[in-house]
Amino acid sequence: MTENTQQQTAPTTELPTQYAPAEVEGPLYERWVERGYFEADAKSEKPPYTIVIPPPNVTGSLHLGHAFEHTLIDALTRRKRMQGFETLWQPGMDHAGIATQNVVERELAKEGKSRHDLGREAFVERVWQWKAESGGQISGQMKRLGDGVAWSRERFTMDEGLSQAVQTIFKKLYDDELIYRAERIINWCPRCLTAISDIEVEYQDDDGELVSIRYGEGEDSLVVATTRAETMLGDTAVAVHPDDERYKHLIGRRIKLPLTDRTIPVVADTHVDPEFGTGAVKVTPAHDPNDFEIGQRHDLPNLAVMDERAVITAHGPFQGLDRLEARSAIVAALRAEGRIVAEKRPYVHSVGHCSRCKTTIEPRLSMQWWVKVGPLAKAAGDAVRDGKVKIHPQEMEKRYFDWVDNLHDWCISRQLWWGHRIPVWYGPNGEVVCVGPDEQPPAGEGWHQDTDVLDTWFSSGLWPFSTLGWPERTESLEKFYPNSVLVTGYDILFFWVARMMMFGLYAMDGTPPFHTIALHGMVRDQNGKKMSKSFGNVVNPLDWMDTYGSDAVRFTLARGANPGVDVPIGEDWVQASSKFANKIWNATRFALMNGATVEGELPDPSEMSATDRWILSRLNKTVAEVDAFYDDYQFSKLSDALYHFAWDEVFDWYVELSKTTFFAGGEGARVSGRVLGEVLDVMLRLLHPVVPFVTEALWTTLTGGESVVIADWPKDSGFRDTAAEQEIALVQRVITEVRRFRKDQGLQDAQKVPARLELGGTALAPHEPAIRQILRLQPEGEGFSATASLPVAGATVALDLSGTIDVEAERKRLTKDLAAAEKEKAQANGKLGNEAFLAKAPDNVVEKIRTRLAKADEDIARIQAQLANLPQA
Repeated sequence: MTENTQQQTAPTTELPTQYAPAEVEGPLYERWVERGYFEADAKSEKPPYTIVIPPPNVTGSLHLGHAFEHTLIDALTRRKRMQGFETLWQPGMDHAGIATQNVVERELAKEGKSRHDLGREAFVERVWQWKAESGGQISGQMKRLGDGVAWSRERFTMDEGLSQAVQTIFKKLYDDELIYRAERIINWCPRCLTAISDIEVEYQDDDGELVSIRYGEGEDSLVVATTRAETMLGDTAVAVHPDDERYKHLIGRRIKLPLTDRTIPVVADTHVDPEFGTGAVKVTPAHDPNDFEIGQRHDLPNLAVMDERAVITAHGPFQGLDRLEARSAIVAALRAEGRIVAEKRPYVHSVGHCSRCKTTIEPRLSMQWWVKVGPLAKAAGDAVRDGKVKIHPQEMEKRYFDWVDNLHDWCISRQLWWGHRIPVWYGPNGEVVCVGPDEQPPAGEGWHQDTDVLDTWFSSGLWPFSTLGWPERTESLEKFYPNSVLVTGYDILFFWVARMMMFGLYAMDGTPPFHTIALHGMVRDQNGKKMSKSFGNVVNPLDWMDTYGSDAVRFTLARGANPGVDVPIGEDWVQASSKFANKIWNATRFALMNGATVEGELPDPSEMSATDRWILSRLNKTVAEVDAFYDDYQFSKLSDALYHFAWDEVFDWYVELSKTTFFAGGEGARVSGRVLGEVLDVMLRLLHPVVPFVTEALWTTLTGGESVVIADWPKDSGFRDTAAEQEIALVQRVITEVRRFRKDQGLQDAQKVPARLELGGTALAPHEPAIRQILRLQPEGEGFSATASLPVAGATVALDLSGTIDVEAERKRLTKDLAAAEKEKAQANGKLGNEAFLAKAPDNVVEKIRTRLAKADEDIARIQAQLANLPQA
């Protein structure tokens, strides 16, 4: 088997009678951190294994999604550490520009102040103060979960080093003409008062209204439909398709814009779908991205009619109204003029909302900073196509390509005060200077820095290399870049993963930031429903940890983790995992009390019983199976494999089959004690990455080793014993069949029954003591009468039930059950033999009746066998 190279002390068998996670977990984690097990040494000659934490927001707290993702990452890094890698799980937090600024602004509002009352410098100082006092509570919660991160390397996206990285890459992109400033339509949040990117917009179906409005007069009129009537004040054209015969006479002419004293042109544009609606669309270049493109093609003016708070600024009776107030007022005014042709309410349509505050997004023409993503996105796509980076599961590649192959230029400026400020200065004569981190900004009268800050995804996109000291070529960067794998949810494949790919390839000379992208799904409630405060189904994982322990939460999450698939989870499942942790504890405690040991060499197989050889064969197969599942990121399958090996094969079968050997003592007990110690040693090491706390407490007690965290990962020794596996399979079959019979006869588990085992020359003979022990079968004794005989696996188990059950009462009960089953069969056959019924009945109803018939046949056969096995009067 595997060797454990740690310094060992004499193991102790002293374990508390019950496992108390609350008493074990905290002290163990503190010990791990104090001993530096999770730290990473850039000077180490071990091969590197690097994973970055998807940096949680500094405003955040540990939610079930964090706990899920962290469990998977921690399992991977713990295993690699045990395999001899120099592991770095890089921790840190994101400054979360909009979210953090909103938190502090709400605090100021309680004091009757706004950020403008403080001024920019004082407000930013206030945010730093909040961060020091209240931000980052998630760090403590990560420790509760058992996250094995390198705490000494913890980073924050606004740290001095990371800020230098941000300024460096901005300057590099700017000099390479991949960053530019331009007036474009952006997504604007009137609540947060900032631009947000496409991926920060959440779309949902809202009840709105669709109004059809007549523009122009008489034969020179046409009808347009809109859900945003208030934007008509900013219309600068109506567009039709150039081939639409209905409107050819109007193309190039001007028509009257209702409610205004303006006329606007009718333009021909192929963007217009003549089959949709009336085939004519209003064009508002300053308030719609598609209209902006039409406006660019036809040199139309951009007329903004709303301010940053979505209040109407156009002169006239609607000035000063909120956009929604203006919408109603404008429709009423149009109706009064007889301009409304049709109205549809409610009109359900997809509307964008700010992902931070849920306010309806307003498309707005604005001067912003942009990244020209074309060449960067191409490189990010090619890296996956060329096999430099693998996406797991592979079917997620299509979603990745659909995104990176169709990326629009990225708006990176935000109208906030908290964040990395744009490193560009403007001079009194229109000068524009981008300043790198080692350069002095221009000074003198009239020079000022751009007031905007960068999108928070700009800095988090640098995370895999900025956290390692880039732009300096540090030892850590040389050792730990690129990352081995990125473990993250498919929901931020576009937010974060694509940005890291673009920036990593660009900044690191074509080297991608990671070799593999392992995507997981979202955690949902036990019914598969999205967790949401509005649904009332949000779970605080800390509550479950308090009740059941962190290991139980981790094991439940890992056991549900199929690659790229959402994970349903309920408290019942956590409770079941808690029972598993207790089972490991109690069974190991029993084993230690009955001779399980790791002392001395493992005996030669020739000295072992078939039961010993069987469990070692199964152990090695499990090691190989778990390794294969880890390498394929199949957390659910590896967790299931470990669960069934530990509970079913080790505790329910091997320990039970070996009890007679342990109780008998002697050489057999010594050999089996060493085998059981070996099995527990390996099993606990296999389980450790997923359930680290209970395995640490048990493994150190069993082996006397320093810590399972730094123990060797088990290796498949290649030992297999097919004959032993087949032999024990026969034993299991006998025990299972007799158990089933006992249950059918209504016997209690602990009830002893006289029995004769006719094992003959079968491989079952050596196992008779264990079979009798497990099945509570007494020797035949005087007056034994074989009232029931069970042939199974080439042997016969004869039972004397005369003194254990009321035969007549049992015969009456079974006869009654048989009559009911035969009646059910007759009814089902009657319906299935009725052609008229079959012609009318739905397929699912017919199938249910067939299922009932099959069940009735099974019940009849089972009950008849039970009756036949009853003792004769």
